[in-house]
Amino acid sequence: MGPIEQKIDLDSDEEIPFSSTPVMRKVHAFDSETTHAYPHADMANSRVFKQIRMGPLSSIHTVIFKSKINVLLPFGPLVILLHYVTEKHEWVFFFSLLGITPLAERLGFATEQLAFYTGPTVGGLLNATFGNATEMIISIYALNNGMIRVVQQSLLGSILSNMLLVLGCSFFIGGIIHHKKVQVFNKASAVVNSGLLLMAVMGIMFPAVLHFTRTEVHFGKSELALSRFSSCVMLIAYASYLFFQLKSQVNLYNPFDEERGDGGDSDEEEAPELTQWEAIAWLAILTIWVSLLSGYLVDAIQGASDSWNMPVSFISVILLPIVGNATEHGSAIMFAMKDKLIPFCVVVGWFMGQPMDLNFQLFETASLFIAVLVVAFMLQEGTSNYFKGLMLILGYLIVAASFYVHVDLSNDD
Repeated sequence: MGPIEQKIDLDSDEEIPFSSTPVMRKVHAFDSETTHAYPHADMANSRVFKQIRMGPLSSIHTVIFKSKINVLLPFGPLVILLHYVTEKHEWVFFFSLLGITPLAERLGFATEQLAFYTGPTVGGLLNATFGNATEMIISIYALNNGMIRVVQQSLLGSILSNMLLVLGCSFFIGGIIHHKKVQVFNKASAVVNSGLLLMAVMGIMFPAVLHFTRTEVHFGKSELALSRFSSCVMLIAYASYLFFQLKSQVNLYNPFDEERGDGGDSDEEEAPELTQWEAIAWLAILTIWVSLLSGYLVDAIQGASDSWNMPVSFISVILLPIVGNATEHGSAIMFAMKDKLIPFCVVVGWFMGQPMDLNFQLFETASLFIAVLVVAFMLQEGTSNYFKGLMLILGYLIVAASFYVHVDLSNDD
């Protein structure tokens, strides 16, 4: 059998796997952002690795100057300057968004580079952790400042953005470029991920229903206790999912790579651009820099809302996720399992003494529930086209407009 790109579907249109590039190491079958098809350990001694010449100057050039999005990096120091010399919170917030965006993308790049030197399990865990490092850092800063509603809404917005906007853009652009072909993805893994998202919605919905029906055994306490219990359950479910994906059912999540194995060209194997220790060093540097800018970003949210006459809910749900999703938007990677961050933040808030719960209020919970249903219906056939992408993008525009006119009745933020 030849490469998978040469398959013919029943309608005589060419059938292609849904991925952004043929050499990308990510699974584009609508599973999590976990990476699977990393080079094997013996590849470290292969001809591809031996031809690579890496050093400090090459590392700096690769990380700082090679990516076009890094033209936004100078806005980081500008944020610090504006914070101390001006009272313009809206400019501090705006330039913080711009300054953090390339750092989030470079974090993803450094994680991928480090994953070359690990097995698929460790590489997947690295990607699952550092792939969401920006959002985790911003959320922890906001939690520390008691901005619980900002944390809830930003994580909700991240899920909505990945499910509707990122996925929609991937469908739409892929459908336009390959308008004469049928794009396919792993239907089985898409169904599993849809089930995980629905379970996350269930965990979020019950605390909200319990609160608004006023049926708590201990008013104000049962809701929080249920949220913490549900968060622990969801984290166990996510850990089980990682084991299922990386160890138990690898073939289910990596069918395209298996078929490509016999007919694929070994020269197409993507070689690392950083050494192992360079990747680790850059991960540390970028994480520290993101942490610094995140503090200025969180401090400026309320001031930006007042200056722009824009609801904090819109800023949290629509604008903040742009930063965390920079990697997904930039490389057209499918929607990630961002729902794991919600229970993570509940547990972190628990240790920090913050009453972070899963009561996302009725408006936010309903938005997430409907979005998950829409995406589940779009994925059930296992194929994609530009029309499905357009529908998802238009759906995201409706969500964005809804939050722009939505007034958050909670005073937590």
